[in-house]
Amino acid sequence: MRALIAAGAVIAGIALSAPALASGDSAHAPASNWSFNGLFGTFDRGALQRGFQVYSEMCSACHSLRLMSYRNLSDIGFKDDQVKKIAAAVEVTDGPNDEGEMFQRPGRPSDRFKSPFANANAARAANNGAFPPDLTLMVKARVGGADYLHALLTGYREAPKSFNLSEGMNYNAMFPGHQIAMPPPISADGVEYADGTKATVDQMARDVTTFLAWAAEPEMEERKRLGVKVMLFLLVLTGMLYALKRKVWADIH
Repeated sequence: MRALIAAGAVIAGIALSAPALASGDSAHAPASNWSFNGLFGTFDRGALQRGFQVYSEMCSACHSLRLMSYRNLSDIGFKDDQVKKIAAAVEVTDGPNDEGEMFQRPGRPSDRFKSPFANANAARAANNGAFPPDLTLMVKARVGGADYLHALLTGYREAPKSFNLSEGMNYNAMFPGHQIAMPPPISADGVEYADGTKATVDQMARDVTTFLAWAAEPEMEERKRLGVKVMLFLLVLTGMLYALKRKVWADIH
């Protein structure tokens, strides 16, 4: 139920931040070859960790991941001490204490990702009236999923001379209506990857899209493994039933 409510909030946030959404004037997102596509697809742990870095350094100032906890980062390859360090880097509000007052403390792995704004009104006030939606379910909330998100992040262009771009808006070839309140969120060499990967716009867009695809469906790999086991079981069972049928009816002509 909470996931359904969150999905509704994401979609509502997108609608509020996209005045031209109703025009339906958007490009078709080109298909990309993602490691998590297909029956046997899995998440690239290197891409997930790089994507988390991009989100932390370039996206988290505006967009929340309120359905994720810091301890979930252990699922993408971070060690326990790394997760503790990441969580402790933020200050969270806790309490009340013995005096009945709220207080600030370092984050813990059990805490949810800290939201950049106290509430929706504060978010709008800091972004010229546009509401930056929560990104936890963003890949599922948009038609085209990961392909759309990657195309959106790499779709910023100079507006054509014949295009009437509203004040305070940015031109994006992928966004419906081509006008989006969010300025380009990533720029070349905007982060320094620890593994030495060159931080091009396309690379960072792919990495953060992979991370958000995992955030939207962290159980995907387990679900696929279970599906394969079920299919193998059904194949073996079918073979056994066929052999039993042949044996039972062997003397009937």
